[in-house]
Amino acid sequence: MEKFESLREPMDMPDPHFPIKFHRNFADHQGKIIFPHHFHEHLEFLYFVSGEATIECGSTTIHATAGDLIAVNSNELHYGISQSSNLFYYALIADISLLHSQVVDAAETKFITPITQNRLLLRNHISGDSSVTSCMLAIINELEQQEFGFELAIKSELYRLLTLLLRGHVATVLTPDEYAERLKNIARFAPVFQYIEKCYQEELSVDILASMASLSRFHFSRLFKELSGRTVTEYITATRLDKADYLLRHSPLSVSEVAAATGFNDIYYFSRTFKKHKKASPSSLRGS
Repeated sequence: MEKFESLREPMDMPDPHFPIKFHRNFADHQGKIIFPHHFHEHLEFLYFVSGEATIECGSTTIHATAGDLIAVNSNELHYGISQSSNLFYYALIADISLLHSQVVDAAETKFITPITQNRLLLRNHISGDSSVTSCMLAIINELEQQEFGFELAIKSELYRLLTLLLRGHVATVLTPDEYAERLKNIARFAPVFQYIEKCYQEELSVDILASMASLSRFHFSRLFKELSGRTVTEYITATRLDKADYLLRHSPLSVSEVAAATGFNDIYYFSRTFKKHKKASPSSLRGS
């Protein structure tokens, strides 16, 4: 449980009376991790202005580009890595309690409460929806300008944003039992994701990782793919390739040294695998 909690991001709001956090984020290196695996109770929206990134939300892997909005549901493990040298995006983290009604009404019982309880899940990747984009840009403008009454405007736009997302971008509606099972699996697999991130260069077997989660090999492999969207081997390989990509671009190590440093014992296998997944040979990234 301690390892599970270490992935929970503390979320102290700058103004507890208006619980919203807002960040402008930049990355000038391809392959740079923009945020490690973590989760929090609040909804998070990532709006991409320029560049490209790979974002993982639960079992969904997203290639995000300019104009895309990523919705991260409450208690959803997420991870991001830059895929360009000009990445710029906004991150908005909102405590949905801000939208609670003072009395129990239809909006509260049908929509706000299920979102708060994480039983109503939004689709992670929203692209090409001009109404959603317009609403998100209006919120960003209000947060940047902070003119008189901006809190009221933002609250209004958040209601509008949720309405648009609920009408066109709902992914799943969970029962209370399904939600409890989801949280249990996140807790069980948190140390596994941490271990892979820390020890990616070592020999990582399914049996070792399954024992960490106290599961049989079969059950572990099935749940791992449900949570991450990849098989164990695919996930480990992708982690190693991301590390190798960064080292090739930003370290003086030779290609063979990078291969060894990221867990690839065979330089030829490393080169083939890297080119297959990254669409470029390792040597071509030298000096890029």
